Amino acid sequence: MLRTLLLLLLLISTTVFSQKKYQIKTVAFYNLENLFDTINDPNKNDEASPIMEIKENRSEIYRKKLNNMANVIAELGVKEAKNSPVILGVAEIENRKVLEDLINTEPLKDKNYGIIHYDSPDLRGIDVALLYQSNFFRPTHHEVFELRLWDENSVRIYTRDQLLVSGYLDDELIHIIVNHWPSRRGGEEKSSIKREKAAYLNTQIIEKIKLTDPNPKVIIMGDLNDDPNNASLKKVLKTKSKKKEVKQGDIYNPMEDMFRRGQNTLVYRDQINLFDQIMFTSPLLTTKKDYSSYKMYKTAVFRPQYLTTQKGKYKGYPYRSWSYSSFTGGYSDHYPVYMYLIKED
Repeated sequence: MLRTLLLLLLLISTTVFSQKKYQIKTVAFYNLENLFDTINDPNKNDEASPIMEIKENRSEIYRKKLNNMANVIAELGVKEAKNSPVILGVAEIENRKVLEDLINTEPLKDKNYGIIHYDSPDLRGIDVALLYQSNFFRPTHHEVFELRLWDENSVRIYTRDQLLVSGYLDDELIHIIVNHWPSRRGGEEKSSIKREKAAYLNTQIIEKIKLTDPNPKVIIMGDLNDDPNNASLKKVLKTKSKKKEVKQGDIYNPMEDMFRRGQNTLVYRDQINLFDQIMFTSPLLTTKKDYSSYKMYKTAVFRPQYLTTQKGKYKGYPYRSWSYSSFTGGYSDHYPVYMYLIKED
C-alpha cells in the first residue's frame, strides 16, 4: 500500500514538473458599429450617423456607447490569456478622437493601448484602425492601401482603405492587415466583384511584405462582408480550411469550418453570416504541436449572453447599439472575433 502511494505521488510530481508553460496573447477584431463622436465634421457625411440624429443627451449616450465597447474589449481573451487583446483591429470608427476616448475609458485606461489610424476616403466617414498594447507589441511600419473602385458609369466609389501594420510581438515580426470590405448593397452577386478586388489588394500587400520578409507571419482580419466560403476568399485569397492542405505561403482560415458548423458574427433578415474573420499565413500554423515561436492555438467568436438580444423580434441577433437612429443601450450588430497565439516560455 505504501509503495503504491509513493509511486502515485512520484507520478503526479513528474507530471506537474514536466508540464510546459506558455505565453498566451490575444489578437482580435471588432466592428464597433458606428462609433462616431458628437461633433459635426463639415468634411464628412457624419450627419447621417445615428448619434448625430439624436437630439437630446447626445454626450451621455456617446459615453455609454464608449463604455459598452470598452467593456467588451476588456473581456476579450481574458479567460485564457488573463489579459485583453494585445492587438485589436477595429472598424466603423469615425476618427482618431473616438479611439482616444475609447482607450481612456475606465475598463481600458490601464492597458497602455497605442493607436494606428488613418482617415480613409469613405463617404460615410468610417475608418479601420489598430489598437495595440505597447507593453507587448512594437510597431515598426504602417501604411494604408487605397482600394480604387468605379461603378458601371465609371464614377469613383470611395470606400475604406486597407491598413497594414508590421511590428514585433515580443521578439517576433508579424504583419497585420485590417480590412472593412465593400458592403453587399445592391445585392450579393452584383456587388461581389468589389469584394474580390478588395481580396486581390490583400494579395498585393502580402507580396509587398515578402520583398523584405520572404516567409512572413501575416494576420488578415476584418469585416469582409463575405462569408468564408465566398469567391473573394476561396478563389482570390485561395484560403484553406484544412490544416493538412496548407503549404508554405498559403492562407489558413479556421473560420470556414466554424461557419460550416453554424457559427456566425451577425444576422440579417434571419440569415446568419460570418463576415468578421481572422485568418493567417502558414508560419503561424502548427501541425506538430511545435510552439517554440508564436502559433495559433484557437480562433473563436466572442458571444457572451449579454451581447445577444434576449427577446422580441430580434431575439438571437447581436444586441446592437442603434435602431432607427435611437440608442438601444446595446453594443454592436457584430460579434467580435479573436485568436489565441501561444508560445513556450
